[in-house]
Amino acid sequence: MPPPQKRLERPRRIIAVGGGKGGIGKTMVSANLGVALARRGNRVVLVDADLGGANLHTALGVSPPTQTLSDFVNRRAARIEDIIVPSGVENLSLIAGSQDVLDAAQPKYHQKLKLLRNLQTLDVDYLLLDLGAGTSLNVLDFFLIADHGVLVLLPEPTSVENAYRFVKASFFRRLQYLEQQYNIAELVEDALTSKEGALRTPSEFVARVRAADAALGEQLERELKAFRVKLVVNQVRTPADQGVGDAVVAAWRKFFGLEMDYLGFIRYDDEAWRAVRKRRPVLVERPDCEAAQGVVRIAERLIAQDGPGSSHP
Repeated sequence: MPPPQKRLERPRRIIAVGGGKGGIGKTMVSANLGVALARRGNRVVLVDADLGGANLHTALGVSPPTQTLSDFVNRRAARIEDIIVPSGVENLSLIAGSQDVLDAAQPKYHQKLKLLRNLQTLDVDYLLLDLGAGTSLNVLDFFLIADHGVLVLLPEPTSVENAYRFVKASFFRRLQYLEQQYNIAELVEDALTSKEGALRTPSEFVARVRAADAALGEQLERELKAFRVKLVVNQVRTPADQGVGDAVVAAWRKFFGLEMDYLGFIRYDDEAWRAVRKRRPVLVERPDCEAAQGVVRIAERLIAQDGPGSSHP
């Protein structure tokens, strides 16, 4: 599915928060990142795009909204703006996910296309998407419309391994968008198979294309460089954990030929889980704690990468 056309009336920046598995804190990161950006004077809309597993409203302490993404997708709400609700934090609003797993987990093609297009018309400074776990096409398509694709992982082997799978799947999904433009459908199909000798990494894919067509290889090299995921390490406990982010960035560059931006880490903090139990963002409940300050630093780095004029102090 080609990415929807980006219109002039669109969010200043779209941020998608994803990861390779569940239980890594994506929703906590999304909710608190939204608070941090809103407190800098930005108009922010948080979207619970975890189709079939929506709980972002709970992390914000918001009662289950009467209208959700499902109402818009199924035409019970006429406009995407009609399902936006206040979050209780100034400048921060919410579009809740469906409470009906069967209703929203697998939207039809035209429903997903409608949703993606309309989300991109919202007149806000930041549209922040909290994605579901795994590498389904729905998750990848939401991740790929973002200006900033933020990957969350825990400093443990299984989480790192799943994060690699997520980024690789995202890149090849992006190449599927470009199949007709570059006439690379056969190579993409080969890369997505599990047969012996199949292309395993983005850099191998580009090298194969370059060997057959130098000019096309050069174009795909530019696509490869433009695909730059941003990394956040959550629940850091030890000095060794702090080094996981740099190690993942270095390994991704060495073995996959892609760059990552390491935004920073969030410390494991008892105050964070206490805030979760109270159904409050930790930045609201305990803004002075280490976990909250880690999110603030990550938000500041994102704003800095957007350049002047991205926030409104």
